[in-house]
Amino acid sequence: MKRTFKEDMQAFAIKQVLNYLDEDPEKGLPKILKWTERFEKYGKNANLIKPFRTIINDPDNNWNIMIKSLWTDIDRDVFKVFFENFIVNTSLAASNQQVKSRQKHGCNIPWAILMDLTSACNLKCMGCWAADYGQKLNLKYEELDDIIRQGNELGTYMYIYSGGEPLVRKDDIIRLCEAHPDCMFLAFTNGTLIDEKFADEMLRVKNFIPAISIEGFEEATDYRRGEGTYRKIKNAMRILKEKKLPFGASCCYTSKNIDSLSSEEYIDMLVEAGAKFAWFFHYMPIGNTAVPELLPLPEQREVMYRKIREYRKTKPIFTIDFQNDGEYIKGCIAGGRSYLHINANGDIEPCAFIHYADSNIRTHTLLEAYKRPLFMAYKEGQPFNDNMLRPCPMLENPECLCNMVKNSGAYSTDMQSPENIDDLYTKCKPYANRWAPKADKLWEASHK
Repeated sequence: MKRTFKEDMQAFAIKQVLNYLDEDPEKGLPKILKWTERFEKYGKNANLIKPFRTIINDPDNNWNIMIKSLWTDIDRDVFKVFFENFIVNTSLAASNQQVKSRQKHGCNIPWAILMDLTSACNLKCMGCWAADYGQKLNLKYEELDDIIRQGNELGTYMYIYSGGEPLVRKDDIIRLCEAHPDCMFLAFTNGTLIDEKFADEMLRVKNFIPAISIEGFEEATDYRRGEGTYRKIKNAMRILKEKKLPFGASCCYTSKNIDSLSSEEYIDMLVEAGAKFAWFFHYMPIGNTAVPELLPLPEQREVMYRKIREYRKTKPIFTIDFQNDGEYIKGCIAGGRSYLHINANGDIEPCAFIHYADSNIRTHTLLEAYKRPLFMAYKEGQPFNDNMLRPCPMLENPECLCNMVKNSGAYSTDMQSPENIDDLYTKCKPYANRWAPKADKLWEASHK
């Protein structure tokens, strides 16, 4: 990445911050705060400095505990690479580059690109669309490498793998980490293929982090993912923790597992296992074989809304609830606004949960796809609702997705059983109607 002088100075400053922390986090954090206040000439970040001072002055604060755990629990060299790649390359310098690209081209430029390396998976989870794609679709290494190079040119340095099961392609994952050492890579994985050998490769390349899918405790996880899956996941977490490798959890909440997944015992289990983050996803009724009964009831979704906010004040783990945290990210982030999805057939989709496209990586460049009707419709339509608890153009505003797909001429990307957009609308509209009154009440109460 070619940086400006200002960006080089920012990178240098951040490395100095890391040096402070390397000396001793207990002493380094107050030094960083003083250093920040000294250079904070205009008071733009005063609202952030004050709560941060409260955190570092309270050794029992959950965020204080979490921050310091990064120095005790994570391999030093791995942490340094993560710090530089994620904070400097992926966030600061890339953000400036993305802004320039957006201004120049008049379209969305994503912070991250999610890619399906393969449709193959060693599990067949209930309600998962990936298993319906079959086992034969793959993006070649050369195609993946080219996507990353195209993305870099526009300012994208964060790449996330899904599938299928991405670790079916372990060798290519490591090879891409080596080829792009200034990028950060993450994979949504079922975790069952993580072993000692692969963990050692992660230690070597240092720029790859897994987010392990886990549906609660053993009964709930094995109910959806198959008998014995929970034990394999816990073994993978043990290996990663022992080798001081960072990892997190990917949690899909449904009407069947929400009590388990929202429980304090579950969060405590993740913390004890060594997870540093937990990303919560709402079940989506995608595909002709979807199970609408797995959609949470409004009362259940409200439980998740309240519980995650409660745990952020008490648990030393970073959590995001993508369906309920729209207020922090200004609604829908898909369609290239912050991210997009490329499936194993090369179709460039606005979202991992929106299986429609009007372009393919084998016939269009990334920039061409960003400028085509479907992605431009996203850009023009975002946010899709003023209530950020109703952010999605599919789940909470299905008429929006229906109109965008029809007006752009987008096609269904489901290889096995293409889904008509009107059929998807019919599945989502009753849910949207049920959730709207609850969402409006919650939103009004939190914005009085």
